[in-house]
Amino acid sequence: MQPPVIRVAGPSERERILSTVLMGFSSDPLTRWFWPEASTYLQATGAFDAFAGDAFDAGAAFVTQGFEGAALWLPPGSQPDEERMASIVSDTVAPEIAEDVFKVFELMDHYHPEEEVWYLPIIGVDPAHQGRGLGSALMKEALRHCDEAGLPAYLESSNPRNISLYERHGFEAVGVIQHGSSPVVTPMYRPAQ
Repeated sequence: MQPPVIRVAGPSERERILSTVLMGFSSDPLTRWFWPEASTYLQATGAFDAFAGDAFDAGAAFVTQGFEGAALWLPPGSQPDEERMASIVSDTVAPEIAEDVFKVFELMDHYHPEEEVWYLPIIGVDPAHQGRGLGSALMKEALRHCDEAGLPAYLESSNPRNISLYERHGFEAVGVIQHGSSPVVTPMYRPAQ
């Protein structure tokens, strides 16, 4: 079997990639805690774009050849659109969990390294294509860029099933994020290689 072809995606491919991400996160514990109802979740593309859309302009949106999976990285100088994200969350999450949601974001910010890092807010593979090594191939290609820059990498794992993937690529858990009724999120750091 040929290894997956991974390439950098451009801004014109944004919608197609965000659709892949939406599929990839359809059973993610944290994301579905935000939006447990399917009809609300299916309108969450804007939240993914706000969280990691800067990856397209930064040249750090990695995608498989057939758009089965994508990893949206934010290199130093890129960041989530926090104002847009807060607005989307305020407008779409249930009022009874809103305070917990914002506290989770605050804790995520607390763990985010102050040094320059490559930050991975989103990596996802369409469930119809999972189990084929696509997530690992996406991770390997992006980490090659991190290593060429001599920079560490950081992510928050919102799904415990993915922690072993990240550990295989050199990430180590640096804490636990959880507040109120939220699922556990695991911040993870990979030193510069």
